[in-house]
Amino acid sequence: MIVKYLLKVAMLGSSWVMYVLIVLSMASIAVMFERWLFFRKRGKGGEELADALCDLLENGDRQAAEGLLRRHPAIEAEVMLASLRWARGGPDGLSAAIDGEMTRRRRELESGMTLLGTLGNNAPFVGLFGTVIGVIVAFADLAEGSSKVQMDKVMGGIAEALIATGVGLFVAIPAVVAYNVFQKKIADIEDNVSSMNKRLCALLAVVGTFGETPAPSPVGADPDPGGDGRNVAQASSPGLADIQDAGAEE
Repeated sequence: MIVKYLLKVAMLGSSWVMYVLIVLSMASIAVMFERWLFFRKRGKGGEELADALCDLLENGDRQAAEGLLRRHPAIEAEVMLASLRWARGGPDGLSAAIDGEMTRRRRELESGMTLLGTLGNNAPFVGLFGTVIGVIVAFADLAEGSSKVQMDKVMGGIAEALIATGVGLFVAIPAVVAYNVFQKKIADIEDNVSSMNKRLCALLAVVGTFGETPAPSPVGADPDPGGDGRNVAQASSPGLADIQDAGAEE
């Protein structure tokens, strides 16, 4: 009984599969165009940025380095700008900050990749499903008679069914190509960030600071870390030495 119901569904034809593939193709094209614009604007200049940033920080020009990062459109610039404030934590703190910021940006980089990967892997099977349905319909028509007109109808149905497989491949191939190209772009950006991470941490270990303003002493801190009272006396009585000199003269 289940087979009869499935056969009735199959007899509806494979035209709806073609419409599904057309919609999927339009979605794939939209994602590819959006990703192309994204990487065209924000996926270039990472290597040059690394050289310029290291030169500025090595010279102690923190403000110029931050200005360069704000003006630069690359993803690497956003990651570095958000991470520099943790440089006072030393190389380990800076490295952890860069890794954390890159993890946050990875979602933005991989937007749409799931759709392209899914279409590239499964669109041929959707087309094959339409072909199977078309062949079922063609053989059902063949069972109704054996005249020449009926045979022509069967051959036309099989040819129409094979078109679904072709459309599925037409949707899948560009999606696979775009997926591989964009994954290469993402890998390049991650490599640039990793390289900048190592270079900046090595530079920070050598110079000790990137020009941060020293943090103010916390309220309630001991003004006399030596414990002998001399610093406190000098800070609270700046004229004590003058008074002692006047007494000696008398």
